[in-house]
Amino acid sequence: MGIKMRVICMYLPQYHRFPENDAWWGEGYTEWTAVKRAVPLYKGHAQPKHPYEDWYYDLEKEGVKTLKWQASLAKDYGIYGFCFYHYWFCGKQLMEKPMEILLAHPEINLRYSICWANESFTRTWYGLADQVLMRQEYGVEKDWQRHFTYLLPFFLDKRYMKVGNRPVLHIYRTKDIKHLDKMLACFHKLAKNNGFDGMFIVGGRTAGEEETREGLIDAYYTFEPGYTLKHDFGKLASIEYQSKVLWRTIWNKLFPRKKLERRISIDTIFARIAKREGEEKVYPGLFPKWDNTPRRSYKGLVYEGASPEKFLSCLKRLKEKVEGRKEDFVYINAWNEWGEGAYLEPDKESGFAYLEAVRCAGED
Repeated sequence: MGIKMRVICMYLPQYHRFPENDAWWGEGYTEWTAVKRAVPLYKGHAQPKHPYEDWYYDLEKEGVKTLKWQASLAKDYGIYGFCFYHYWFCGKQLMEKPMEILLAHPEINLRYSICWANESFTRTWYGLADQVLMRQEYGVEKDWQRHFTYLLPFFLDKRYMKVGNRPVLHIYRTKDIKHLDKMLACFHKLAKNNGFDGMFIVGGRTAGEEETREGLIDAYYTFEPGYTLKHDFGKLASIEYQSKVLWRTIWNKLFPRKKLERRISIDTIFARIAKREGEEKVYPGLFPKWDNTPRRSYKGLVYEGASPEKFLSCLKRLKEKVEGRKEDFVYINAWNEWGEGAYLEPDKESGFAYLEAVRCAGED
């Protein structure tokens, strides 16, 4: 029997109040704000979503309690670990408190890694992507050293994911970093100076431009459903989808009664993911469901027909692709992206069914 599939879940640390959220989105805003105010946009549209037992947790005030609960769930259902989004803007940070709470409490039994979500913050949620709230800049070597110094205590944590003696660092959009080679050389050097054998860099395969530079990235994780929709959706399906989006967009400009502009059968996207041939040093990705209308309203996107059974079936196919090879990770988007409707956490609608699917796939 091959190596057991290791499931890693992306983790959003947005569930607490911080000054920038207050300024950008309104007093007291957290991700739960968007989740609670969601409404059905068409017949059969199941919104809003409600967390299990109505626990709208606060990752600052209830951080230790919440992380212990999440770690326990992850262990019980066969999840290997979490990948925390990290927002670093040349020294300025956002949403850092939950990860720092985790570091400060070694009793929280959770294996984890970090993903540098290196995008500018814009008003994309309101269809205003040209309005930049915080611009992503990369600086020079002294800035890279400062970044590594901040990350080092996490890398030294026994719970932190490593490949051999190399801490795993994910970078969401490597293509955006002009001097990636110099930055990573700096990181590797500093890692070796601190007792490691360098860094293990995992780049994101996303809806953005793909990385073409060779020799810099150790592996890639596939960020779904964005990667498949953008790069592997199929020509005919893409033309049909874009035509429908265009028609609904025109409708919304002409008439007051709005239509949800983007709707896709989840069967279509799961079929593409399941069919794709495995590639060396590429970790496949999956998502349980998707509905980002809590954030984007009628300009959102819903993958229709999602179910725990379909998620399980596709996850089993990915398991077949990774077991028995070194590239045995599978990335799930996400543990708790409630505003995008992409979450494994239990809710009132499905209970623990999606977590049960992960456990079932691992046990087969």
